[in-house]
Amino acid sequence: MACATSLFACSDVPALGADKPNLSLKMHTESPKEILHQLESFRQMGSVLYVAAHPDDENTELLTYLARGRKYRTAYLSLTRGDGGQNVLGADLGDKLGLARTQELLAARQIDGAHQFFSRAIDFGFSKNYQETLSVWDKQEILSDVVRVIRKFRPDVVITRFSPKPGGTHGHHTTSTILAQEAFKLAGDPKAFPEQKLEPWQPKRIFWNCSIWQKDKIGDAEILKIDAGGKDSVTDETYHSLARASRAMHKTQGFDTFQFPGDKNEQRTEQFQLLDGEPATTDIMDGVITSWKRVEGGDAIDREIADIIGRFDVMKPAKSVPGILKLRIALDKLPNKDSIVNEKREQLDLILQECLGLKTETTVFNADVVPGEQMKLHGSAVINSDAPNAVKWIAVKYPLLKKEVMRNVELKPYAASTFEETETMPEHAPLTQPYWLRAEGTPGVFHVEEQDLIGTPENAPSFPIENVFEIDGQTLVVRDEPVQISTDAAGNQIRRRLDIIPPVSMRFTTEVAIMNPGASKSVEVEIKAARGGSKGSLKLDVPSGWKVEPDKQAFDLADVGQVGHFTFKLTAPNKPGSARVLAEADINGLKYHNQRIEISYPHLPRQLLLPPTVVRAVSLDLKTLGKSVGYLPGAGDSLAENLQQMGYAVKMLDDASLTAKDLEGLDAVVLGVRAFNVRVNIGKAMPALMSYVENGGTMIVQYNRPDQMKTDKIAPFDLKISRDRVTDENAAITFLAPESPILNTPNKLTSADFEGWVQERGLYFPDRWDSHFLPILSCADRDEAPSKGVLLIAPYGKGHYIYTGLSFFRQLPAGVPGAYRLFANMVSLSAESSSISASTPSKNNEH
Repeated sequence: MACATSLFACSDVPALGADKPNLSLKMHTESPKEILHQLESFRQMGSVLYVAAHPDDENTELLTYLARGRKYRTAYLSLTRGDGGQNVLGADLGDKLGLARTQELLAARQIDGAHQFFSRAIDFGFSKNYQETLSVWDKQEILSDVVRVIRKFRPDVVITRFSPKPGGTHGHHTTSTILAQEAFKLAGDPKAFPEQKLEPWQPKRIFWNCSIWQKDKIGDAEILKIDAGGKDSVTDETYHSLARASRAMHKTQGFDTFQFPGDKNEQRTEQFQLLDGEPATTDIMDGVITSWKRVEGGDAIDREIADIIGRFDVMKPAKSVPGILKLRIALDKLPNKDSIVNEKREQLDLILQECLGLKTETTVFNADVVPGEQMKLHGSAVINSDAPNAVKWIAVKYPLLKKEVMRNVELKPYAASTFEETETMPEHAPLTQPYWLRAEGTPGVFHVEEQDLIGTPENAPSFPIENVFEIDGQTLVVRDEPVQISTDAAGNQIRRRLDIIPPVSMRFTTEVAIMNPGASKSVEVEIKAARGGSKGSLKLDVPSGWKVEPDKQAFDLADVGQVGHFTFKLTAPNKPGSARVLAEADINGLKYHNQRIEISYPHLPRQLLLPPTVVRAVSLDLKTLGKSVGYLPGAGDSLAENLQQMGYAVKMLDDASLTAKDLEGLDAVVLGVRAFNVRVNIGKAMPALMSYVENGGTMIVQYNRPDQMKTDKIAPFDLKISRDRVTDENAAITFLAPESPILNTPNKLTSADFEGWVQERGLYFPDRWDSHFLPILSCADRDEAPSKGVLLIAPYGKGHYIYTGLSFFRQLPAGVPGAYRLFANMVSLSAESSSISASTPSKNNEH
């Protein structure tokens, strides 16, 4: 499980960087008020699980009220990690974005005080209904995950964010509620998912947390309302303010400046509609015993904790240590099979640690460790209080090594005790990689070998440490892990978790290699030494029918950070196809296949990915015309690299200084995705771009959102972008203008070119356009009217303006052959002699 609460932060959560929330909202473990809050939280036994589909779906106002206000065990289960969404901060998408959004959720929970869980469901992009969602997700697998989280967390009440009534929202949203309802019934059934080997648990009821975004689905059903307003006892901030700071951590989604609608004062009403279970008339916890009286023998616990709270001295928390030690003895007499009681034991140990002012820390010079390598560890422990009880540091345990080092040092107040120890990382220690990315899954579900990890937000420490202390005959274990501590340019302390890495990392200089059948292409592998003296051989693994020369190449990297570049000739078979080409480094018989990818944002701890080093090789019949293309980047895609793979020279453009001279000699100009949303000077550049088109050039504009446009004029003629999208990547494509050169020159396109697409057809298609535009393609999701604004072309002067919502930014990196052939035709328009004419105005320019 992740950190038990926001204030007793796990040691693996680094200090926030420069881009951090208001300091008044940041939690501090050393706060006596926070210790008192945790004592009061320890006394509460009620628990609530909130369920939705994505990072940012959670109602942080309700989570804050329940966790910080009522002090219940509160958790958010996000079925996905948001890996299929967009990223307003950069080009990280897919797994990399999912990793960043995982950390954003953990940062949010640090503020609002809730736990965080996930299922194995993959965010495969926008889905229009739950049927489509469940056709990609494995329903039984994800349902099993929700049941698992309920059985582990044991909530009294389950709350969903979305209505179970379909329509009007993301299909993942509706699915999250449908699965939550089914899991609510199955979690208490011992015959359901017995392979989990978990005790059944039946929550009392499940609610829908009604929202203004789905008010049309509330209907006449009975609504339970509660007042969720108030102020946090630790920070003196309103729950509204804390919730806003929590939500602001979703910065990759642009929520850093988010403002909640409605009143900002202390009053806040939350509404609930019963979906299943026992009815409630006055409160969501009606009929739930939220005190220790629910546990056999819990009356004595409740009395003792009440006495500790009543006597708590905010000026001297250490005075509570004797009472807490007594309470620990009473807790030990309770049954161990109750997982909530076990969790409370851990919480009480954290409270004891804080009352003592007991701080431990293990540092390492380098947070990157190679298996078999020695680590010089510096450990310290200090008591920052005048605790009345003697504290002895008994031992340090290294569970990975099955080793215990005796210390037997009595700690003196305010005097740190330190030691240095050299330990060796086991040779077969697994390399760092998020547990859900260690094995290949399906398009809808991550594959996780270790079932006990399912539901947890992130990896456990790579090298766990247990510091063992003795206090008045009682044993206290304080868990730790090595960290590397440094300071950035702004003076912020950076704490990096220890990662286990290979001695070398590799990367292909391109993510896809495009070639014609039977042709050869050079691919380059860059290999970088993480350790000096890295010496071995490098080879490429290719499937049958593909050839690679040479068979292998030797490398000898003497220094840390040294980089070697190696070129291989890859030859495709004589027919179209694709191949997954894997780079392999052999060092003394040990084989490594890893890239090194660091995910780094100012508001998040650094994350490390070590995925396989792979290039997707695609053999296809591809013809191109023209030689040079200008590219104006948008919100982030790899189009420049993809154009280079097609054989074009790419010139990078800048809207801030774009002139007509910059565009001379270009066969086409391509704008990156959402360029009109993110480029602040795009309006200034439009006259030069329009003049370029008018004089015979081709301008290709990819999808933009209809909101937050940086200029009103995005085309030479009227064009209205809608939110229309086609999420079925296999949706049938209709050729509306089959004679158009864009479907025929230089590549003759057929329906086969629209096979094998990934995630979606496209998004934000125009729904109204001037008659100068000629619609080329249409498609539709099931039971919907066709979108005819999929690909629009308008002649302007001697040139052509193209607008498309087709998701080339997903298809080209994935090596989809038909996407390359279509894009080549678009880029080739100005280089071929035919002209496009919209001689017959479109009759279908509205739908």
